[in-house]
Amino acid sequence: MAEELAAGERYEDHGYVLVDGLGRALNGRQLRERAYTVMAENSLRRVRLYDARASCLTYLANNGVPDHLLARWAGHSDVRTTNRWYVKPDVEDLRPAADTWGGLASAPAPAHEANVRCGSVSG
Repeated sequence: MAEELAAGERYEDHGYVLVDGLGRALNGRQLRERAYTVMAENSLRRVRLYDARASCLTYLANNGVPDHLLARWAGHSDVRTTNRWYVKPDVEDLRPAADTWGGLASAPAPAHEANVRCGSVSG
């Protein structure tokens, strides 16, 4: 609001959330620079915005947000794009599969029948 008042008639109100002092949408470089500044000011680990976007979409998916809403939130017209490139399984999502493999390695060996012999075909 302060920037809009300071710019007066030069301010371009397009309804964007992230804008420069004249209301113009920020480009990718400007978004990255500002995001990295916010991360540094708040002692946050520096992450690429692409990765942060994927993390946010994964978080929403893991907390029950339906696929069609995730796609809409991401600006995708196809749900498959969102799921393929942005929603990533985390360690906890993979745990059931890891537990299954662990069970295979720790399961007792099957008992052999008495009349089955190991060795060559000829005996």
